[in-house]
Amino acid sequence: METFGIVGFSLGTVGFIFAMTALNKISKLEKQLKETGVLDKEYKSD
Repeated sequence: METFGIVGFSLGTVGFIFAMTALNKISKLEKQLKETGVLDKEYKSD
């Protein structure tokens, strides 16, 4: 039964790292789109 805990913890950690990476990439994309004028400068993501 301990293996389920280890597997769950490992997958949770991988999911957290994936989410943080995705959030960082979205922030960079928003910044680039604001600089090029595709998005308004006052645009705020939810």
